[in-house]
This record gives sequence, structure tokens and C-alpha cells, in this order.
Amino acid sequence: MSDHPPLSRLDLNLLVALDALLTERSVTRAAQRLHLSQPALSASLARLRTHFGDAILARRGNAYELTPLAIRLTEYTSAALEAARRVFDAQADWSPEDSTREFSIYGSDYSFATIGRAASRLAAERAPGVRFRFMLHSPAIIDDIDTRLRYVDGLLIPHGFLTDLPFVDLRSDDWLIVASADNERAADGVTMELIADSPWVFTYQSRTAFTSASRQLQHLGIEPRISAVVESFLTLPLFVAGTDRLGLVQAGLAPIIEASGDVVLHEPPFDATPVKNALWWHPVHDRDPEHEWMRALFAEAAHGEASA
Repeated sequence: MSDHPPLSRLDLNLLVALDALLTERSVTRAAQRLHLSQPALSASLARLRTHFGDAILARRGNAYELTPLAIRLTEYTSAALEAARRVFDAQADWSPEDSTREFSIYGSDYSFATIGRAASRLAAERAPGVRFRFMLHSPAIIDDIDTRLRYVDGLLIPHGFLTDLPFVDLRSDDWLIVASADNERAADGVTMELIADSPWVFTYQSRTAFTSASRQLQHLGIEPRISAVVESFLTLPLFVAGTDRLGLVQAGLAPIIEASGDVVLHEPPFDATPVKNALWWHPVHDRDPEHEWMRALFAEAAHGEASA
């Protein structure tokens, strides 16, 4: 027999109060957010403290801080609320034209600026009440993706990072090298010698977060001299402009990057393996008709982007 109390004995309204308290870190602001009186929310906090055997909010001078337990709870509370909302938002007969569902997607700024933007525009034409919440991923999120994907609708990321999860292939993309417009050494193109001699700006440079092209350089026997690491493809050119640095970006970003005029894009002097993008999700969403519609929308949007 389980040692956990049955859900029938739990007041799920406390979950809403807990989420507001953890977010606002103030009884007053949390009460205002929930349109409750301060005494009412104080009573909820008292019940939460009894349940967890923890202060949740601890006073430090004139402010409140989250206790170590409360910090841990922040990771689960919003996810639990979202899961509960999805349970009660589910409909036997669903049509995208009448839906007001919000789909939450993890990804990089590259995936949002290309496939995500195209999917959002397509949805606006067909399902004006549907909206997307695009959230930047991080190495910590990818490392815990099996759990994270239970509470969001998907992750836009290339092949090579995830296994044993359902996915739909989207667009493939090539790599380009970014150089400053005033970099005289790159005026006639980028050579392997220049790659080896130049400082670099990399993205997501860690054991589990990297780009296939940067890893490929190492396989070619080149250890790039990294002068900066940014977790943003759209920001990378700002760190290259006006310097002798080089960087790597996907060709899909070329129109946005070249518009500044501060950098130029070059074909790499090696056979860079293309990026094969995909939308990944947790199997719990497999039979959700709304989720199936969203997956088909992304596939269509990616095809349109590739044909543009």
C-alpha cells in the first residue's frame, strides 16, 4: 500500500497558491496576483508550511527568501499546474479553429527564428485562438529532457543529442562561417589555415551541448582557439563584428545576419555535415489529437521554409 495520501485528501487549490508564492516570493504580491485577500493567502501559506514541515518563505531583513525546499519545489510546481490544466482542457471533439490551447516548445533561438516562426504564422491563419510559448533550452534542460518533455509539448533540436523518443524530421540546414566585414584575411574566403589561426566564437560548448560543425573541426585535427562562448546563434555575429574572430551559424539565419552589414558569411572550406532538425516529444503525447495537429503543422511549416 502506498504511503502517500490519496489525492482526494489534498486541496489542489494549494498548488495554485504555492506557485504564486514561489514566483512572487511575497504574500502580498502573491495575493494580488490571485485576486485574494492577504489573510486568505496567509492561511494557505500556513497550511503549506504544515504539509511540508518547512517555512517555504523565510524572512531575511525586510524581504523573504525561498527555503532550500521551496527552491526545489519551483521546478515541479509550474509543471504540475500545467499538467492539471491539460487534463481539464482536454475535449472529446477538438477543432483547431475553435481551440485556445497554448503549445509550449523548447528550442534555440535559431529554431525559433526559422521553423518556430513559420509554424506560428501558419497557426495564426488556421487556428487564431491557438498560441505558442517558445522557451529557450539549456544544457541542464537537455540533460533532464525525459522528465521535461512530460510537461511541455516538444523540443526543437537536431539529431545527435536525443535517443529513444518519438520525433518528426523537419528541415535540414547547412553551416556557414561568420567573419567581420572588415576582416581583410577573410576577404577572399575562409581557408583551413585561417580557421586554424583565428580566434573563434562558439555556441553551447560543453560535453553535452555543441554544434556538429565545431565537433567536426576537432575531428579534422583542428583545435579552435575559443575566445567567447554564447548560448545564442543570433547573438554570435555581434561578438564577431569588428574583430578577427570567426563563428559558425546555420544558413537559415543568413537573411537576418546579413541585414546588419557588419559581418559576411562564407562557405566553409571543408565538407560540413548538414544539421538535420527535428521536433521531439514524450510518448505520453502520442495519441493526443491536438498534439498530432501541432506536429503536422511543424512538418508543413518546415517544408515551406525549405522551399522558400
